[in-house]
Amino acid sequence: MPISNAAFVRSTIILLVAGMIALLGIVGTSLWLVSKVQTYFAELVDVREVRSSAADLLSTLKDAETGQRGFVITGEVSFREPYDEALKAVAERQRLLGEKAAGFPAYAERIPEINRLVADKLAELAETVVAVESGQAANAVTLVKTDRGRLLMDQLRDQLGDIMADADRRLEAGVIDTLWSAGALRWTTVIGAIAIIAVLGGAAVIVAQYTRDIVVARREVETLNATLEKRVDERTEELIRANQEVQRFAYIVTHDLRAPLVNIMGFTSELQASLAAIQGYVLADEKPPSVDDILEARRAVSEDLPEAIGFIRSSTKKMDGLINAILKISRDGRRELKIERVDIKTLIETGAAAVNHQVSESDGEITIDEKLPTVISDRLSLEQVFGNLFDNAIKYQSPDRPLRISVTARNAGRAGFYIEFTDNGRGIAPEDHERVFELFRRSGTQDRPGEGIGLAHVRSLMRNLGGDIVVKSELGQGTTFVLRLPPDLSKVVRSMQA
Repeated sequence: MPISNAAFVRSTIILLVAGMIALLGIVGTSLWLVSKVQTYFAELVDVREVRSSAADLLSTLKDAETGQRGFVITGEVSFREPYDEALKAVAERQRLLGEKAAGFPAYAERIPEINRLVADKLAELAETVVAVESGQAANAVTLVKTDRGRLLMDQLRDQLGDIMADADRRLEAGVIDTLWSAGALRWTTVIGAIAIIAVLGGAAVIVAQYTRDIVVARREVETLNATLEKRVDERTEELIRANQEVQRFAYIVTHDLRAPLVNIMGFTSELQASLAAIQGYVLADEKPPSVDDILEARRAVSEDLPEAIGFIRSSTKKMDGLINAILKISRDGRRELKIERVDIKTLIETGAAAVNHQVSESDGEITIDEKLPTVISDRLSLEQVFGNLFDNAIKYQSPDRPLRISVTARNAGRAGFYIEFTDNGRGIAPEDHERVFELFRRSGTQDRPGEGIGLAHVRSLMRNLGGDIVVKSELGQGTTFVLRLPPDLSKVVRSMQA
């Protein structure tokens, strides 16, 4: 529907206001989230430094204890070197831990006790080392065995371990908060960007549509003025062709429906004749039936009646199939077309994938042109058209060679697109080229099941889409169905309504 000037101005103002609100919301939310991320990150850094200092102090004390134990056991100077190096680092580790923990009251209150335990542990280590150096190794071993050093180390592990465990919990919570804030910031940015793009896109669409409506209206006026006579001739030709098809359709329907009806009438008469023989046998009340009457009644029951009923049933079944086929084409003709953009290449690839296993059974292949067009048309109708053509190619493939199917296209300008659907199957005799598109008509050897409605349905669908279909084929040389398809069905519909 064309956009009026008032609607265009109103829509533009609304989009501008919406864009301003979205931009202010993005800026405010982004600033708040950035502040939260900075706060969380700074706290993470501080907590990580406290944990690192506690871990370094505990590791240094372990190194000192390891060196002390080795020196006490062996008395070799090489085992004392780790002990001496650890002692040099302990004071610095204590200082760093005290500085980093000062910002956290829960950690700071543990520092005096940790310093006391460190002093006691270092005194215990020094006592054993001095004993070994003075030649009293046995006394040093005795001191180690008192478990005093182990108890001090366990207490240090508990104190420092509690700090590290609490720091780990804080780090985990901080990471979660930081990730949440970062994710919220990211989504805020994405949603804001989408909102702004939507606003800009909406504005662009409105402007483009407004401009396009003006251009289209001008072109339509020019086209209508230039091609009015041509369109009248085309409409007249279409009406004549439609009238001919209605007449041919009426003839075919009445002829094909009359044939099974005649069978039903004939076999109904046979039923009446058989019933007379049975009545003569069953209703005989004055004298017993003769041998001929009995034989006639038995033959009627065992042969005539089943045969007549079987033929009547098959005839009614055929009539039901014909009526259902007519109803199917009628329903499809009344269905409202859903006009949308359709990628012909994707549509044909989907149809080819559905029958690929059947084609592969004969070592066949399907080749699809890369330059198939995109049109404005009814997707469901085109799916039915290509599905029928694929089924036909498989049904009537030549048994002496692998099936080959190819789909190509060419642009014919104002006439639309021509799509050629080619197979190397049995082929169709020239005199049957039009017959195959007639309802309930088939050509060639009838060794495949079918009612003769497939190609008639395809032609009906193509003409509903403003196009047509013709066939080029020779017996034994394969078949090419040429489909003419308008690039934009909406223009065809508007032209028909004009």
